Amino acid sequence: MLIYDHLSHLVIADDQFDILNFPQPSKEEMDSALSSMILSASGWRKIFADSGDEEDPIKSISYADAVLTSFAALSLARHLGAPLAQKKAIQREYPQTSPPSGNSPTVLVGLDARPTGRVMGDIVCRTLLSLGCKVRYLFICAAPEIMADCNLYPEEADAFLYISASHNPIGHNGFKFGKAGGVYSGVESKRLTDIFLSLFNEEGVLSYLQKLSSSLNGEHYLDVLNSVKSQKQQSLQRYEDFILTTASKSDSKKAHYAFSRSVIAQTEVKPLGILGELNGSARSVSIDLSFLKSLGLTVRMLNNKVGQVVHGIVPEGENLELCREALEELHEEDSSYLLGYVPDNDGDRGNLVYIRESTGKAEILEAQEVFSLVVLAELCQARIENPSAKLAIAVNGPTSMRIDKICNALDAEVFRSEVGEANVVELANMKRAQGYLVPVLGEGSNGGNITHPAKVRDPMNTLMSLIKLMTREDLVTLWSRVSDTRVSRPTTLEAIIGSLPSFTTTPSFSEKGKMQVNSPQRALKQAYEELFLMEWEMKKEELKAMGITAYKVLQMEGTKLYQGMGEENRSEPFSGGYKILFSNAYGEETDFIWMRGSKTEPVFRVLADCLGKDAKRHDYLIDWQRNLIAKADELASVNPKPISH
Repeated sequence: MLIYDHLSHLVIADDQFDILNFPQPSKEEMDSALSSMILSASGWRKIFADSGDEEDPIKSISYADAVLTSFAALSLARHLGAPLAQKKAIQREYPQTSPPSGNSPTVLVGLDARPTGRVMGDIVCRTLLSLGCKVRYLFICAAPEIMADCNLYPEEADAFLYISASHNPIGHNGFKFGKAGGVYSGVESKRLTDIFLSLFNEEGVLSYLQKLSSSLNGEHYLDVLNSVKSQKQQSLQRYEDFILTTASKSDSKKAHYAFSRSVIAQTEVKPLGILGELNGSARSVSIDLSFLKSLGLTVRMLNNKVGQVVHGIVPEGENLELCREALEELHEEDSSYLLGYVPDNDGDRGNLVYIRESTGKAEILEAQEVFSLVVLAELCQARIENPSAKLAIAVNGPTSMRIDKICNALDAEVFRSEVGEANVVELANMKRAQGYLVPVLGEGSNGGNITHPAKVRDPMNTLMSLIKLMTREDLVTLWSRVSDTRVSRPTTLEAIIGSLPSFTTTPSFSEKGKMQVNSPQRALKQAYEELFLMEWEMKKEELKAMGITAYKVLQMEGTKLYQGMGEENRSEPFSGGYKILFSNAYGEETDFIWMRGSKTEPVFRVLADCLGKDAKRHDYLIDWQRNLIAKADELASVNPKPISH
């Protein structure tokens, strides 16, 4: 019987149809499917669309990719200790009718709005149930929603499995794994990856899974499918509670009510309108409309039907233009509309547009600016409420140094990790264990803020931080005092943005921020270092004229940051972030260039960050960086063996 979702009206699954009943793919087909899969702590991703076209919104996937999906579920079940998932169980071929006694872990399962996700969700749920796991299925839900559920109630789920490719194109898909509200740490992620890869060398794994699936109790699966509505309703309420907990810094209902009333009181005096251009994402069936309205905000939603994808998924550059144009039109009709946001497909990342009130025109906020505003709001609130606390934030390597300026003004420390949500979350936890108060963390390079106690990016938390900046005079007063910047009254977002430290940074969507390299990273970095040392000597006078007189090298792997060149400051597979930090004659750090191969996309990312608004200075540094990498790639491709010093 077909079971439909009450919110999206899409088919969830057919409890009578065994989706694992298909011909076994050949070894060559499996090798090909696996070879294109990127496995990282941030998630496992590849093109799942059956056509192989990354922009194809087709629903079907290949048999080989169906096996990968089932193996992903089996890997998690084995990681959690489910008896039927263990290697010995597969070798003995335990029948589903008499499973061995023991652990029955509970897995919270959800997916973003991609068309391929629905069949993958069916495969995952059937596999987990067949292996003796308990399943709580949310079907289509925003990533922060599923993580809020297991953050507030970790005892109700041993892990979550979320089917998504985040900001990748519509034909991609993949998996995120975690527990207690955050993705697995690097150590746990590696263990899960090792289990997954080992399955391809085990005899009879697919036959075993198909046998279990064919004997799955239909009523048991039907109960799971029929429970999607109640599970979803419960998760939406929990998500709303968690957003209020994050915004108010308290889990008490009294604090939630006080926060809501304070926003309502301010918006009664000065109405505030927000536009959500949801681009058919999972946020279309989340709390956005009802929650924002409950705060007294005027709200308009655009493209808020699941699957109504009208432009590229990554919320950057031209993909924000529709929101910018629509916000400008709304503002002309109703001057209260000042903010707009666009999420990616799983809804954990969202960037903003705003109305410059002096002109009435809408502008796109750079990702680094969005992150800076959130950090400013959360650090000011934390400093007011905890005057003597050891404040800190955790950020990734390419986050702009404007963050350092904000933190210096508010007496907070900055700690940096390698790119990756799991890395900054783990680093923040380490610093809390050392006695620091870390109210906010994240990746400024993509505008992804993680507001404690959340462990994942969330555009709702971003909006809450900006609303606090726009409605709480005490935050702006503190910032004006410590930064020696006078923010004009009445406070506008335009004035606050104008008070931020001035830097010019390579936009993450810029073509100058992406490259293709062909050589192994070990050889690439060694060649890069030798080239940099030679060119530093050649360019000394040019750089001195720009005020750059010294440099230091920072290398980031996971949560660790090393200072200095050379392989003694990096380890296999030599894929961490690499940063050269420049300073002037007074020892002030003014600029940096950075590089790292993406672990979720087939691109090599580069960036330059420069003090001030001198576009030529930025272009000089990013062009130098790109030229160095291109030369190093050519040298390393010719001689991929490590270069001896």
